[in-house]
Amino acid sequence: MGTGRAATVVRLSRPEIDTVHASRDQNIGRPDVEDWPFLALLEELGIRCDPQLLDLALTHRSYAFENGGIPTNERLEFLGDAILEVGVTDYLYRAFPDKPEGQLAKLRSAVVSTVSLGRLARQLGIGPRIKLGKGEERTGGHDKTSILADTTEALLGAVELSAGLPDVLRLVHHLFDPLVDEADRSGAGTDWKTVLQEYCAEHGFDAPRYEIVGSGPDHNRRYCARANVDGRLYAAYTGHNKKEAEQGAARRAVSALIPSSHTGA
Repeated sequence: MGTGRAATVVRLSRPEIDTVHASRDQNIGRPDVEDWPFLALLEELGIRCDPQLLDLALTHRSYAFENGGIPTNERLEFLGDAILEVGVTDYLYRAFPDKPEGQLAKLRSAVVSTVSLGRLARQLGIGPRIKLGKGEERTGGHDKTSILADTTEALLGAVELSAGLPDVLRLVHHLFDPLVDEADRSGAGTDWKTVLQEYCAEHGFDAPRYEIVGSGPDHNRRYCARANVDGRLYAAYTGHNKKEAEQGAARRAVSALIPSSHTGA
């Protein structure tokens, strides 16, 4: 369980240590297994994480700026991002020996995307724990996908410094291996817009067009797209950004036009 890393907290800079000590008085960053799914998962897996590093991982730059420029979670995010790439890449390589590099890269991009990480963060109850500046709080920062994704990576960095690389990779595999399998089943590694465009070319249709409408507040925008093929509109798909919405709409059009395509739509 990486017990040789027990003293890794000393890697923190002096300002970082001061920051996490000061944050002990705030409920938002305190470890609480009973009502925090992320911490409950760590306990279930037998993985420890230093409370000071947890506090630091939850410190967004907006909070740091409003509190005199104290350290943020960005260094931990940098570490966690690299760990996530390694863990997901390792599983992809071993689980899909027949897939070429290009398909593996697309699957990885889908699984470690901001949208995917944000969705996972919501399941793990990370949002309410993040320490934000007042301005970011007012604009819904606790549920902003980019902030959720960055904080998830920072928490992985905190676990690595606390428990060591083997344990944090065990956590990554527990969380992300099922997401990789799901992404593969749903065709997440496929460029459905290209598939649909090729279908249109083969059947003498004009290139597909996409009708897209955005809705919701700035911090939580949603985009609903429908593919128009030869004058016919296909099932709509709603995503967190225009690219995701158009890909989903294209996949649903392909599913209707080519029933044997196994799109998972």
